[in-house]
Amino acid sequence: MYSTRASIRLRIAKRTEALIWRSYATTPYSTPAPYASRITDRDVHGARLYCSNLVQKFDSPSYTLQSFIPPSARDTYLSIRALNIELARIPDLVSNPTVGALRMQFWRDNVTRTFADTPPKEPVAILLHHALTSLKSQHPSLSTNIMKGWFMKIINAREQYMDNRPYTSMDALETYGENTYSTLMYLTLASIPLNSMSTDHVASHIGKATGIVAILRGLPLLAFPGPPNHHSNSAGLDGDLGGNTNGRHGAVVLPLDVMTEAGVKEEDVFRHGAEAHGLKDAIFTVATRANDHLITAREMLKNLQQGKDAGHDFEHEGEEGHQYAERHGSGHSQAADLERGFGVFMQAVSTRLWLEKLERLDFDVFKPELRGREWKLPWKSYLAYSRRTF
Repeated sequence: MYSTRASIRLRIAKRTEALIWRSYATTPYSTPAPYASRITDRDVHGARLYCSNLVQKFDSPSYTLQSFIPPSARDTYLSIRALNIELARIPDLVSNPTVGALRMQFWRDNVTRTFADTPPKEPVAILLHHALTSLKSQHPSLSTNIMKGWFMKIINAREQYMDNRPYTSMDALETYGENTYSTLMYLTLASIPLNSMSTDHVASHIGKATGIVAILRGLPLLAFPGPPNHHSNSAGLDGDLGGNTNGRHGAVVLPLDVMTEAGVKEEDVFRHGAEAHGLKDAIFTVATRANDHLITAREMLKNLQQGKDAGHDFEHEGEEGHQYAERHGSGHSQAADLERGFGVFMQAVSTRLWLEKLERLDFDVFKPELRGREWKLPWKSYLAYSRRTF
Protein backbone atom coordinates (compact mmCIF):
# COMPACT_ATOMS: atom_id res chain seq x y z
CA MET A 1 0.00 0.00 0.00
CA TYR A 2 2.80 2.42 0.92
CA SER A 3 4.68 1.81 -2.31
CA THR A 4 1.49 2.31 -4.32
CA ARG A 5 0.78 5.68 -2.64
CA ALA A 6 4.39 6.73 -3.10
CA SER A 7 4.14 5.86 -6.78
CA ILE A 8 0.95 7.88 -7.14
CA ARG A 9 2.54 10.86 -5.40
CA LEU A 10 5.57 10.62 -7.68
CA ARG A 11 3.37 10.61 -10.80
CA ILE A 12 1.43 13.61 -9.50
CA ALA A 13 4.67 15.50 -8.72
CA LYS A 14 6.04 14.82 -12.20
CA ARG A 15 2.76 15.90 -13.80
CA THR A 16 2.73 19.11 -11.73
CA GLU A 17 6.32 19.86 -12.69
CA ALA A 18 5.47 19.37 -16.35
CA LEU A 19 2.47 21.71 -16.06
CA ILE A 20 4.63 24.39 -14.43
CA TRP A 21 7.21 24.05 -17.18
CA ARG A 22 4.57 24.27 -19.90
CA SER A 23 3.08 27.35 -18.29
CA TYR A 24 6.35 29.16 -19.02
CA ALA A 25 7.17 27.39 -22.26
CA THR A 26 7.70 29.70 -25.22
CA THR A 27 6.40 28.86 -28.68
CA PRO A 28 9.15 28.27 -31.26
CA TYR A 29 10.51 31.55 -32.55
CA SER A 30 9.79 30.45 -36.12
CA THR A 31 6.07 30.30 -35.33
CA PRO A 32 4.18 33.61 -35.49
CA ALA A 33 1.83 34.41 -32.62
CA PRO A 34 -1.46 35.94 -33.87
CA TYR A 35 -2.78 36.59 -30.38
CA ALA A 36 -1.44 37.22 -26.90
CA SER A 37 -0.95 34.45 -24.40
CA ARG A 38 -3.51 34.35 -21.62
CA ILE A 39 -1.53 36.09 -18.92
CA THR A 40 -3.07 36.28 -15.47
CA ASP A 41 -2.15 38.25 -12.37
CA ARG A 42 -0.68 35.03 -11.03
CA ASP A 43 1.55 34.78 -14.11
CA VAL A 44 2.76 38.34 -13.58
CA HIS A 45 3.49 37.67 -9.91
CA GLY A 46 5.41 34.51 -10.81
CA ALA A 47 7.35 36.34 -13.53
CA ARG A 48 8.25 39.15 -11.12
CA LEU A 49 9.51 36.60 -8.59
CA TYR A 50 11.50 34.77 -11.28
CA CYS A 51 13.19 37.96 -12.54
CA SER A 52 13.86 39.20 -9.02
CA ASN A 53 15.50 35.91 -8.01
CA LEU A 54 17.54 35.84 -11.21
CA VAL A 55 18.87 39.36 -10.64
CA GLN A 56 19.56 38.65 -6.97
CA LYS A 57 21.58 35.54 -7.85
CA PHE A 58 23.56 36.78 -10.84
CA ASP A 59 23.62 40.57 -10.47
CA SER A 60 23.38 41.43 -6.80
CA PRO A 61 24.43 45.11 -7.23
CA SER A 62 21.47 45.73 -9.55
CA TYR A 63 19.19 43.88 -7.14
CA THR A 64 20.31 46.14 -4.28
CA LEU A 65 20.03 49.31 -6.38
CA GLN A 66 16.45 48.67 -7.48
CA SER A 67 15.26 50.45 -4.33
CA PHE A 68 16.35 53.75 -5.94
CA ILE A 69 14.25 53.17 -9.06
CA PRO A 70 10.79 54.81 -8.99
CA PRO A 71 8.18 52.17 -8.06
CA SER A 72 6.31 52.70 -11.34
CA ALA A 73 9.44 51.69 -13.30
CA ARG A 74 10.61 48.83 -11.10
CA ASP A 75 8.99 46.01 -13.09
CA THR A 76 10.61 47.34 -16.24
CA TYR A 77 13.94 47.58 -14.45
CA LEU A 78 13.76 43.97 -13.23
CA SER A 79 12.76 42.65 -16.65
CA ILE A 80 15.55 44.63 -18.35
CA ARG A 81 18.18 43.38 -15.92
CA ALA A 82 16.85 39.81 -16.09
CA LEU A 83 17.05 39.85 -19.89
CA ASN A 84 20.62 41.13 -19.69
CA ILE A 85 21.50 38.17 -17.47
CA GLU A 86 19.78 35.69 -19.80
CA LEU A 87 21.80 37.06 -22.72
CA ALA A 88 25.08 37.09 -20.77
CA ARG A 89 24.64 33.45 -19.74
CA ILE A 90 24.06 32.11 -23.26
CA PRO A 91 27.76 31.43 -24.06
CA ASP A 92 28.03 29.52 -20.78
CA LEU A 93 24.97 27.37 -21.45
CA VAL A 94 25.21 26.41 -25.13
CA SER A 95 27.43 23.80 -26.74
CA ASN A 96 28.37 25.70 -29.92
CA PRO A 97 28.00 29.11 -31.62
CA THR A 98 25.13 27.93 -33.82
CA VAL A 99 23.00 27.08 -30.81
CA GLY A 100 24.03 30.39 -29.26
CA ALA A 101 22.85 32.28 -32.35
CA LEU A 102 19.52 30.46 -32.16
CA ARG A 103 19.14 31.51 -28.53
CA MET A 104 19.85 35.12 -29.45
CA GLN A 105 17.21 34.92 -32.16
CA PHE A 106 14.85 33.40 -29.59
CA TRP A 107 15.19 36.54 -27.49
CA ARG A 108 14.82 38.85 -30.50
CA ASP A 109 11.54 37.17 -31.32
CA ASN A 110 10.42 37.28 -27.70
CA VAL A 111 11.06 41.03 -27.61
CA THR A 112 9.31 41.53 -30.96
CA ARG A 113 6.26 39.61 -29.78
CA THR A 114 6.20 41.46 -26.47
CA PHE A 115 6.19 44.87 -28.14
CA ALA A 116 3.55 43.62 -30.60
CA ASP A 117 1.23 42.86 -27.67
CA THR A 118 1.47 39.09 -28.29
CA PRO A 119 4.00 38.13 -25.57
CA PRO A 120 5.04 34.51 -25.12
CA LYS A 121 4.37 32.90 -21.78
CA GLU A 122 7.94 33.30 -20.60
CA PRO A 123 8.84 35.11 -17.34
CA VAL A 124 10.95 37.97 -18.70
CA ALA A 125 8.49 38.64 -21.54
CA ILE A 126 5.51 38.48 -19.18
CA LEU A 127 6.95 41.02 -16.75
CA LEU A 128 8.18 43.30 -19.54
CA HIS A 129 4.78 43.23 -21.26
CA HIS A 130 3.04 43.99 -17.97
CA ALA A 131 5.40 46.92 -17.37
CA LEU A 132 4.94 48.28 -20.90
CA THR A 133 1.16 47.97 -20.62
CA SER A 134 1.21 49.90 -17.35
CA LEU A 135 3.50 52.55 -18.84
CA LYS A 136 1.23 53.08 -21.86
CA SER A 137 -1.89 53.21 -19.69
CA GLN A 138 -0.32 56.01 -17.62
CA HIS A 139 1.06 57.82 -20.70
CA PRO A 140 -1.26 57.03 -23.65
CA SER A 141 0.62 59.24 -26.12
CA LEU A 142 3.99 57.65 -25.35
CA SER A 143 5.64 55.55 -28.06
CA THR A 144 7.73 52.56 -26.99
CA ASN A 145 9.31 51.92 -30.41
CA ILE A 146 12.58 53.47 -29.24
CA MET A 147 12.73 51.00 -26.36
CA LYS A 148 12.34 48.06 -28.73
CA GLY A 149 15.26 49.35 -30.81
CA TRP A 150 17.41 49.61 -27.70
CA PHE A 151 16.62 46.00 -26.72
CA MET A 152 17.71 44.87 -30.19
CA LYS A 153 20.94 46.87 -29.86
CA ILE A 154 21.77 45.06 -26.62
CA ILE A 155 21.06 41.64 -28.15
CA ASN A 156 23.16 42.44 -31.24
CA ALA A 157 26.10 43.64 -29.11
CA ARG A 158 25.92 40.53 -26.93
CA GLU A 159 25.84 38.28 -29.98
CA GLN A 160 28.81 40.03 -31.59
CA TYR A 161 31.05 39.07 -28.66
CA MET A 162 29.36 35.81 -27.78
CA ASP A 163 32.49 33.87 -28.80
CA ASN A 164 34.61 35.89 -26.32
CA ARG A 165 36.70 37.47 -29.04
CA PRO A 166 39.07 40.18 -27.77
CA TYR A 167 38.21 43.83 -28.31
CA THR A 168 40.36 45.27 -31.06
CA SER A 169 40.89 48.51 -29.18
CA MET A 170 39.91 50.50 -26.12
CA ASP A 171 37.42 52.38 -28.31
CA ALA A 172 35.79 49.08 -29.30
CA LEU A 173 35.40 48.18 -25.63
CA GLU A 174 33.79 51.57 -24.96
CA THR A 175 31.40 51.00 -27.86
CA TYR A 176 30.43 47.66 -26.34
CA GLY A 177 29.78 49.36 -23.00
CA GLU A 178 27.63 51.98 -24.73
CA ASN A 179 25.61 49.39 -26.64
CA THR A 180 24.98 47.27 -23.56
CA TYR A 181 25.21 48.91 -20.13
CA SER A 182 24.53 52.48 -21.24
CA THR A 183 21.57 51.22 -23.23
CA LEU A 184 20.24 49.35 -20.19
CA MET A 185 20.20 52.70 -18.42
CA TYR A 186 18.49 54.44 -21.36
CA LEU A 187 15.75 51.80 -21.18
CA THR A 188 15.27 52.39 -17.47
CA LEU A 189 15.11 56.16 -17.95
CA ALA A 190 12.57 55.71 -20.76
CA SER A 191 10.37 53.65 -18.45
CA ILE A 192 10.13 56.49 -15.88
CA PRO A 193 9.49 58.02 -18.55
CA LEU A 194 12.28 60.49 -19.29
CA ASN A 195 13.46 61.71 -22.68
CA SER A 196 16.24 64.10 -21.74
CA MET A 197 19.63 64.73 -23.25
CA SER A 198 21.09 65.64 -19.86
CA THR A 199 20.10 62.34 -18.22
CA ASP A 200 21.09 60.29 -21.28
CA HIS A 201 24.46 62.04 -21.42
CA VAL A 202 25.26 61.23 -17.80
CA ALA A 203 23.96 57.68 -18.24
CA SER A 204 26.17 57.16 -21.29
CA HIS A 205 29.36 57.77 -19.32
CA ILE A 206 28.23 55.70 -16.32
CA GLY A 207 27.22 52.85 -18.62
CA LYS A 208 30.56 52.87 -20.41
CA ALA A 209 32.37 52.73 -17.08
CA THR A 210 30.12 49.90 -15.88
CA GLY A 211 30.60 47.97 -19.11
CA ILE A 212 34.38 48.25 -18.87
CA VAL A 213 34.28 47.08 -15.25
CA ALA A 214 32.04 44.15 -16.23
CA ILE A 215 34.73 42.97 -18.64
CA LEU A 216 37.44 43.30 -15.98
CA ARG A 217 35.32 41.44 -13.43
CA GLY A 218 34.67 38.62 -15.89
CA LEU A 219 38.26 38.28 -17.09
CA PRO A 220 39.28 35.53 -14.61
CA LEU A 221 36.16 33.50 -15.37
CA LEU A 222 36.67 33.78 -19.12
CA ALA A 223 40.39 33.03 -18.96
CA PHE A 224 39.87 30.03 -16.67
CA PRO A 225 36.32 28.77 -17.23
CA GLY A 226 34.86 26.40 -14.69
CA PRO A 227 31.99 23.95 -15.21
CA PRO A 228 29.03 25.16 -17.32
CA ASN A 229 26.52 27.45 -15.62
CA HIS A 230 28.94 28.38 -12.84
CA HIS A 231 28.70 32.14 -13.12
CA SER A 232 27.16 33.90 -10.15
CA ASN A 233 27.87 36.71 -7.77
CA SER A 234 30.00 34.45 -5.58
CA ALA A 235 31.60 32.29 -8.25
CA GLY A 236 35.24 31.51 -7.67
CA LEU A 237 38.15 30.26 -9.73
CA ASP A 238 39.83 26.89 -9.92
CA GLY A 239 43.28 27.17 -8.44
CA ASP A 240 45.26 30.11 -7.07
CA LEU A 241 46.16 33.23 -9.04
CA GLY A 242 44.43 31.86 -12.07
CA GLY A 243 46.06 28.44 -11.89
CA ASN A 244 43.52 26.11 -13.48
CA THR A 245 43.20 22.58 -12.12
CA ASN A 246 40.86 21.28 -14.81
CA GLY A 247 43.10 22.25 -17.72
CA ARG A 248 40.44 24.27 -19.54
CA HIS A 249 41.58 27.59 -20.95
CA GLY A 250 39.35 30.30 -22.28
CA ALA A 251 40.18 33.76 -23.57
CA VAL A 252 41.75 37.01 -22.44
CA VAL A 253 39.37 39.70 -23.67
CA LEU A 254 41.33 42.85 -22.83
CA PRO A 255 41.64 45.34 -25.73
CA LEU A 256 44.39 44.23 -28.11
CA ASP A 257 45.98 47.67 -28.31
CA VAL A 258 46.28 47.81 -24.52
CA MET A 259 47.72 44.29 -24.36
CA THR A 260 50.26 45.13 -27.07
CA GLU A 261 51.37 48.31 -25.35
CA ALA A 262 51.75 46.52 -21.99
CA GLY A 263 53.45 43.49 -23.54
CA VAL A 264 50.79 41.03 -22.38
CA LYS A 265 50.66 37.63 -24.07
CA GLU A 266 47.61 35.43 -23.72
CA GLU A 267 49.65 32.27 -23.14
CA ASP A 268 51.50 34.01 -20.27
CA VAL A 269 48.18 34.76 -18.58
CA PHE A 270 47.16 31.11 -18.90
CA ARG A 271 50.51 30.01 -17.49
CA HIS A 272 51.08 32.60 -14.77
CA GLY A 273 47.69 34.12 -14.06
CA ALA A 274 47.94 37.44 -12.20
CA GLU A 275 51.74 37.34 -12.38
CA ALA A 276 51.80 37.39 -16.18
CA HIS A 277 54.13 40.03 -17.56
CA GLY A 278 52.40 43.37 -18.10
CA LEU A 279 48.95 42.16 -17.02
CA LYS A 280 48.58 44.53 -14.06
CA ASP A 281 49.70 47.43 -16.24
CA ALA A 282 47.04 46.53 -18.79
CA ILE A 283 44.39 46.20 -16.07
CA PHE A 284 45.45 49.62 -14.72
CA THR A 285 45.05 51.21 -18.17
CA VAL A 286 41.59 49.76 -18.72
CA ALA A 287 40.43 50.55 -15.18
CA THR A 288 41.68 54.13 -15.54
CA ARG A 289 39.50 54.60 -18.61
CA ALA A 290 36.47 53.38 -16.64
CA ASN A 291 37.32 55.77 -13.80
CA ASP A 292 37.72 58.63 -16.28
CA HIS A 293 34.14 58.09 -17.42
CA LEU A 294 32.91 58.22 -13.82
CA ILE A 295 34.85 61.44 -13.19
CA THR A 296 33.40 62.95 -16.37
CA ALA A 297 29.87 61.94 -15.37
CA ARG A 298 30.36 63.39 -11.89
CA GLU A 299 31.63 66.73 -13.23
CA MET A 300 28.81 66.89 -15.78
CA LEU A 301 26.24 66.19 -13.09
CA LYS A 302 27.59 69.01 -10.92
CA ASN A 303 27.48 71.47 -13.84
CA LEU A 304 23.97 70.47 -14.89
CA GLN A 305 22.65 70.64 -11.34
CA GLN A 306 23.89 74.23 -11.20
CA GLY A 307 22.13 75.08 -14.46
CA LYS A 308 25.38 75.22 -16.44
CA ASP A 309 26.36 73.52 -19.68
CA ALA A 310 27.46 69.89 -19.44
CA GLY A 311 30.97 70.84 -20.56
CA HIS A 312 31.01 68.87 -23.81
CA ASP A 313 28.55 67.68 -26.45
CA PHE A 314 26.67 64.39 -26.21
CA GLU A 315 28.35 62.30 -28.91
CA HIS A 316 25.25 60.18 -29.51
CA GLU A 317 22.83 63.08 -29.97
CA GLY A 318 20.81 62.61 -33.16
CA GLU A 319 21.18 58.82 -33.19
CA GLU A 320 18.15 56.58 -32.98
CA GLY A 321 16.55 57.08 -29.58
CA HIS A 322 18.51 60.25 -28.90
CA GLN A 323 16.44 62.89 -30.65
CA TYR A 324 15.30 65.65 -28.36
CA ALA A 325 12.74 68.41 -28.76
CA GLU A 326 15.29 71.06 -27.85
CA ARG A 327 19.03 70.76 -28.11
CA HIS A 328 19.57 72.56 -24.84
CA GLY A 329 16.86 72.71 -22.21
CA SER A 330 16.72 75.38 -19.58
CA GLY A 331 18.76 75.00 -16.43
CA HIS A 332 15.56 74.44 -14.47
CA SER A 333 14.33 71.62 -16.73
CA GLN A 334 17.76 69.97 -16.72
CA ALA A 335 17.82 69.96 -12.92
CA ALA A 336 14.28 68.59 -12.80
CA ASP A 337 15.13 65.80 -15.25
CA LEU A 338 18.23 64.85 -13.28
CA GLU A 339 16.20 64.75 -10.09
CA ARG A 340 13.58 62.43 -11.62
CA GLY A 341 16.15 60.06 -13.05
CA PHE A 342 18.80 60.22 -10.37
CA GLY A 343 18.10 56.74 -8.97
CA VAL A 344 19.20 55.23 -12.29
CA PHE A 345 22.64 56.79 -11.83
CA MET A 346 23.28 54.72 -8.69
CA GLN A 347 24.94 52.10 -10.89
CA ALA A 348 27.93 54.45 -10.69
CA VAL A 349 28.31 53.76 -6.97
CA SER A 350 28.67 50.02 -7.48
CA THR A 351 31.18 50.60 -10.29
CA ARG A 352 33.18 53.09 -8.22
CA LEU A 353 33.39 50.78 -5.19
CA TRP A 354 34.71 47.93 -7.32
CA LEU A 355 37.35 50.14 -8.95
CA GLU A 356 38.47 51.40 -5.54
CA LYS A 357 38.81 47.84 -4.30
CA LEU A 358 40.77 46.89 -7.43
CA GLU A 359 43.19 49.75 -6.75
CA ARG A 360 43.66 48.65 -3.12
CA LEU A 361 44.51 45.17 -4.39
CA ASP A 362 47.22 46.53 -6.70
CA PHE A 363 45.14 45.83 -9.84
CA ASP A 364 45.27 42.08 -9.31
CA VAL A 365 42.00 41.15 -10.98
CA PHE A 366 42.35 37.53 -9.80
CA LYS A 367 41.98 38.38 -6.11
CA PRO A 368 38.98 36.53 -4.65
CA GLU A 369 37.91 39.67 -2.75
CA LEU A 370 36.84 41.16 -6.09
CA ARG A 371 34.31 38.40 -6.70
CA GLY A 372 32.38 38.72 -3.47
CA ARG A 373 29.35 40.89 -2.81
CA GLU A 374 30.02 44.48 -1.83
CA TRP A 375 28.63 44.83 1.69
CA LYS A 376 29.17 48.61 1.63
CA LEU A 377 26.90 49.12 -1.36
CA PRO A 378 23.54 49.57 0.44
CA TRP A 379 24.66 52.38 2.73
CA LYS A 380 27.17 53.91 0.28
CA SER A 381 24.47 54.17 -2.37
CA TYR A 382 21.97 55.54 0.16
CA LEU A 383 24.49 58.20 1.19
CA ALA A 384 25.20 59.07 -2.44
CA TYR A 385 21.51 59.27 -3.27
CA SER A 386 20.84 61.50 -0.25
CA ARG A 387 23.61 63.88 -1.33
CA ARG A 388 22.67 63.63 -5.02
CA THR A 389 26.14 62.64 -6.05
CA PHE A 390 28.02 59.44 -6.88
